[in-house]
Amino acid sequence: MGSEDDRLRKPSQQSTTMRAKLKILLLIVSTNIISIYLFSGTVLNINWPENAPRIHLWDSERLLRELNLTRYKLSHAQSSLSNLESKCATSSALLETLLTELGRVHGDKAVSDELNGWPDELFGELKLAAGPHKLPLGFTSNIGSDELYPTMGMGCRNFQPEVIEYMTYEPGQECPSDDVFAQRLMLKGCEPLPRRRCKPKSPKNYVEPDAVPASLWKIPPDSSIIWDPYTCKNYTCLVNRGKAKGSYDCKDCFDLRGREKVRWLIDNGKLDFSIDNVLKSKPAGTIRIGLDIGGGTGSFAARMRERNITIVTSSMNFDGPFNNFIASRGLVPLHISIAHRLPFADGVLDIVHSMHVLSNWIPDTMFEFALYDIYRVLRPGGLFWLDHFFCLGNQLNSTYVPVFDKIGFKKVRWHAGRKLDRGIEKNEWYISALLEKPMY
Repeated sequence: MGSEDDRLRKPSQQSTTMRAKLKILLLIVSTNIISIYLFSGTVLNINWPENAPRIHLWDSERLLRELNLTRYKLSHAQSSLSNLESKCATSSALLETLLTELGRVHGDKAVSDELNGWPDELFGELKLAAGPHKLPLGFTSNIGSDELYPTMGMGCRNFQPEVIEYMTYEPGQECPSDDVFAQRLMLKGCEPLPRRRCKPKSPKNYVEPDAVPASLWKIPPDSSIIWDPYTCKNYTCLVNRGKAKGSYDCKDCFDLRGREKVRWLIDNGKLDFSIDNVLKSKPAGTIRIGLDIGGGTGSFAARMRERNITIVTSSMNFDGPFNNFIASRGLVPLHISIAHRLPFADGVLDIVHSMHVLSNWIPDTMFEFALYDIYRVLRPGGLFWLDHFFCLGNQLNSTYVPVFDKIGFKKVRWHAGRKLDRGIEKNEWYISALLEKPMY
């Protein structure tokens, strides 16, 4: 039931629905026709790059084969790349091992440029001591930089844990009692040691030293020394050590009434030169300042002081307060090792003396460097007094004589003699020589 309009509207709605169904059917038929066309074998031309895999839309099996082949090639390329990376890594490891081994053979040490040569990053007092520090006024042409590096031995970098221990203290307070440890670091090449911001322990009941010349041949009071680092705890022990059994460095040097009292006073025309005869080899008064290398307790400097000649004495504190003892005599001590570059400008000293310390225990190369350093600090016409240099007979002419000749010293006096206290079969020799740097 309904109105006339309703009856007219129903056929129109049925017509619209039919058209929609026809459109859907047409779309399906058109899609199928296109599909049949594409896969019917008719060629579809596409301009692919020559090296690109060919894809043929009309052949699904061929398309699958092309995809599989491409995947295989990619997999093969990835495998080749992985193999190449592995070979490069192996080659790199072999090269690194070779360089490390070569460095070990030559005694090289790895150096980190990023850390200024230190193996590990610095911290605390050591970092402050090592620097660098910016100059307050900026760049200066004197050093060609706006930074200042504190002086420190390159060898310190080879023993960083020990240097860290040395630099572990309370700033502004008393320094640790580590004299032996510090000197061992110096002998390892950590010389000079880094500066510290602490105060060394002072002896109790310290008294003022005696005046020169009385102090030159007088044993100082025990209260002038901190005895913690040493086996002996007083000077009486050190004086008597010369008569005791055992081996000590400069064993009888502290006994100023023994051999020390008569050294360099007598010239026997052989190995023993006298100071007065050595001084006569130059015009009077021209020998004024000099250095005694490894001078023990400073007796050579004391004898020269009696003749108004100033001698600096280098010495190490080997189980004894050698440097303090030298200073107590009113003489100038210098706490440096034999490996240290002499802290003097070129051509400034009149005389350099060394007894026993320079000998064949020093590696040949280092010995040659030391001789050239002595030559450097002497003025033209200056004297090098080599006193009882020890070596073996087969080393005398094959090693040491050629070195002295190469450096260019003029021989003023030269004497070689057998050292017989351990037997003639040992073939041990001494050389005493007075050498002059040429005037040119």
